[in-house]
Amino acid sequence: MARLLINNKSYLVNEEADTPLLWVLRENLQLTGTKFGCGGGHCGACTVHINGEAVRSCQIRVDDIDGAVITTIEGLSTSGDHPVQQAWLENQVPQCGYCQSGQIMQAAALLKNNPNPSDEEIQRSMRGNLCRCMTYKRINSAVRAASDKIRGLS
Repeated sequence: MARLLINNKSYLVNEEADTPLLWVLRENLQLTGTKFGCGGGHCGACTVHINGEAVRSCQIRVDDIDGAVITTIEGLSTSGDHPVQQAWLENQVPQCGYCQSGQIMQAAALLKNNPNPSDEEIQRSMRGNLCRCMTYKRINSAVRAASDKIRGLS
């Protein structure tokens, strides 16, 4: 059994050691904001934070994260007032919305470590998160707006 701290709640998970975290989140715990995209860690739809870093939950085995601190989109802000979430709405980023939780989690991790990234740093950090609707310009604008919010400029 793995002990996981997810969104500030402790869980004992009785799954096979090689079960991907994504399936534990979605199927066992019903935290369905984290999406299945490709299953190979290429698209970023399943991005969560583990110990503060953005990672692809489809590539993390439950036995590798026993005792880790995990944050999903549901735990980023229970009221939806995280600066990245606000910027996403203000910049009308989502179209189909499928990739957005992964995009937001990736952006939040970037801004936590670098509250004032350059456009190149934003593009480099977000590059691994794919958007089928091609809203990349709006994503970059939202990350820039969230950066301004975090730094108190807006």
